[in-house]
Parts: sequence; structure tokens; C-alpha cells
Amino acid sequence: MELKPKSKKELLDGLQQSIATCKNCSLHQTRTNVVPGYGNPRAKILFIGEAPGAKEDQSGTPFCGAAGKFLDKMLNSINLNRKDVFIANTLKCRPPENRDPQKSEKEACRHYLEEQIKIIDPKLIVCLGRHSVENFMPDSGGISKMHGKTLVRPDGKIYLALYHPAAALHNGGLRQTLMEDFQNIPKIIDNMPKNN
Repeated sequence: MELKPKSKKELLDGLQQSIATCKNCSLHQTRTNVVPGYGNPRAKILFIGEAPGAKEDQSGTPFCGAAGKFLDKMLNSINLNRKDVFIANTLKCRPPENRDPQKSEKEACRHYLEEQIKIIDPKLIVCLGRHSVENFMPDSGGISKMHGKTLVRPDGKIYLALYHPAAALHNGGLRQTLMEDFQNIPKIIDNMPKNN
């Protein structure tokens, strides 16, 4: 009897079980919950933030605080919602006191993120914030230079750099920039080759 291949949802569920027991770095000692990611396993767009905050650590859901509400508002502005996309972070556990992710922590989590990208196979990967941009666009000159711009990696994946919604909430000057850059998403999707 031939085994039926696993669906994307089943593959992501299996990966999330691995993440739940991960002890690859010291963050497992201080987390309440892992925050593997959330959304449509067949999404065309994958959003990657930086790391879970306090609310995310409590709920296990990415972008569930004020930054998440702002992200939802921006998704609505391009006729999308969370059921249409997948949202993850470079780290799956909250750094204590919401400090910046450390390089070693990002490296310890990277294979989980790469596996999520492989399973979901999105058309567009949106890097939200400095750490996500550094992770996937290391030689790009950083978020302030790259925001609103795309980069095609050797694997053919298209990456878009955007400011993190939390940064835009703390710095009013970035809010309008982020909202304008966000409007590029439908154009990028529409301009992709149809066989993609």
C-alpha cells in the first residue's frame, strides 16, 4: 500500500512539535510558550518578524499585541487577512525583557525557519525589521537602505524589506513609510511570473 504524502499542514504541525521541545539555545529556559508561526500553510506571502514579545510568549501566537493589530490593519488595506498569509519570526522563543535576538540564537533557530519556507514555498517573503532583513539580506545595507525594496535570492525567492510594525508604532515618522511600502505587496505578487 502506497503512503499518501503529507500535506503542508501536517508537515508544519510536525515541525511545530519539534520546535515545542527545542533546547538548541538558552531561551528554552525562560520561555512560557514557543511561538512557531501561524497562518495559511499554502500562503503566497510569508511574513517574518524578529522575535516573540511578552504577549506572544503568553499566547504562542505571533504578532498578537499592538504591532499585530497594526499588521492586521495593513493586511486589510491590501484586501488580505491572517488566513491568507503565514506569519513567523526569526526566533521561536522570546528573548528575556524583549532584548534584541543574539546571533547565536538566530543561528540556533534558522533551520526551523528554513524548513517553514521549504514547506510553505511562498512566492514572497516579507522581512519585517532589522533582524529579519539581516537574516535574509545580509549584504543589503540594512533596513533603512532596503525598506520597500525587493531582493531575489539565488533560490529564486523574492524578499521584501519592510520596517517592523512595532518600530513604526514607536517612531511616528516610520508609520507612513511602512504603510506606503506595504502597498507594494500586491504589485510584487501581480508582477511575478504566472508559472511561479
